[in-house]
Amino acid sequence: MAGEERIRVVIVGGGTAGWMTAAALATLAPGAAEVHLIESAEIGIVGVGEATLPHLRAFVTRLGIDEAAFMAATHATFKLGIEFRDFGAIGDAYIHPFGSYGRALDGVGFHHYWLRRHHAGTVPPIGDYSTAVAAAAALRFTRPGADPHDLANAYGYAYQFDATLFGPFLRSHAEARGAKRTEGRVVSVERDGESGDIAAVTLADGTRIAGDLFIDCSGFRALLIGGTLDEAWEDWSHWLPCDRAVAAPCASPEGGIEPYTRATAMAAGWRWRIPLTHRIGNGYVYASEYLSEGAATDALVAAMESPPLAEPRHLRFRAGRRRRSWVGNVVSIGLASGFLEPLESTSIYLVQMAITQLIEHFPAARVCAADRDGFNTLVDAEYDRLRDFLILHYHATTRDDSPFWDHVRTMTIPDSLTAAMTLWRQTGQVARYTHGLFLEPSWIAVYLGQNIVPEGWDPRADLPDGASLDRALAALRGGIAGAVAAMPDHAAYLGTAA
Repeated sequence: MAGEERIRVVIVGGGTAGWMTAAALATLAPGAAEVHLIESAEIGIVGVGEATLPHLRAFVTRLGIDEAAFMAATHATFKLGIEFRDFGAIGDAYIHPFGSYGRALDGVGFHHYWLRRHHAGTVPPIGDYSTAVAAAAALRFTRPGADPHDLANAYGYAYQFDATLFGPFLRSHAEARGAKRTEGRVVSVERDGESGDIAAVTLADGTRIAGDLFIDCSGFRALLIGGTLDEAWEDWSHWLPCDRAVAAPCASPEGGIEPYTRATAMAAGWRWRIPLTHRIGNGYVYASEYLSEGAATDALVAAMESPPLAEPRHLRFRAGRRRRSWVGNVVSIGLASGFLEPLESTSIYLVQMAITQLIEHFPAARVCAADRDGFNTLVDAEYDRLRDFLILHYHATTRDDSPFWDHVRTMTIPDSLTAAMTLWRQTGQVARYTHGLFLEPSWIAVYLGQNIVPEGWDPRADLPDGASLDRALAALRGGIAGAVAAMPDHAAYLGTAA
């Protein structure tokens, strides 16, 4: 951009998506972008308490944000994974960890050796060979050490925080780096008569704001990408039928703070529990075809460990994505681009992913087709792979105790997921996606946690004799248990983490 004027970027909508975008562009592309964000206090944000993935740590670090300050401002706790209850069958439970299982040997994944001994009936659950699972179960936490070869460090971590506070925190960061904010509600959109691109937006008070590149962070309203450009929406509700949520906080119980999010399957969906430093976030994500709003609210309140601290909030949504997230000179980020329910805490990741791709495809002087096409290809791939991973949680079940579970258990699934599940069942191999967030350990966690055990395994895992393999597995399990026992209590660590 040497010698060029900065591109005028107008972000419509604040909240998490808008201020993440503004903070990233103001910090990482200050010479390329002149950032102007428009938001209205009349329009609320969707955030009801948020669990995240480890990728957010990289985002916070890259922006130069102090982790301790960020955590204090958002009442954050650490997160080692997600516990799933009653998904594969009522009474089942497993943790999807942010980390690996064991270690590979001679190019053969650890789970193949585990599968061999599992079929022989001589091995504990695979979670015993994950530092993240063991630490989560023991309510212990410490940041992993620097040596990646030490199995005690073979895990990552994320955050659980109050999402309503994250946007305001990032606003201060963005404005300190030159981002401009205007309070107002967009009432009209002006388009270029020749190209059809958006030229400017007008606010309710008559203010006209022109730009070169517009970022639609207006949430489900999708004011620009949907309301103005009418970009098609791909509806995935036939695979992901949950379309409502009711959420309410409650007081934290006495005792430890779990370093993990919990998802408990319910009759018509699932319930989340997110422990923060000052309260517990609770919500019931459900399919309105199978449950009324009132019944969902009653079920949530009945399941909470203490009375609600606020009136339950009700949300409506539908699973899917835009056919294209970047059209003309409009880039949609967050809920305007697509929505995948929060079962695997992917919402903020999808915002972060889109921001990363925008920066990598940021126009040098003007918007061009190559930038748009590259962005859309990568964003589409992320949504599609995450869609398959979420469907797996519902479809891989033996539950037949409600119409909802009957539907998801017997529904037709995407061909890509069918192929992945067949490969796993027959060989123990995890399908390798060219793009996608969740890697092999994540798929293994859900497959095995929901009782899809392969018939076979890599034949190279048969090379060690059984007694030697059992001794090695026992030593590995003992080493992890010892490392976890040396970790501090999670709640105590939060008090000293700064």
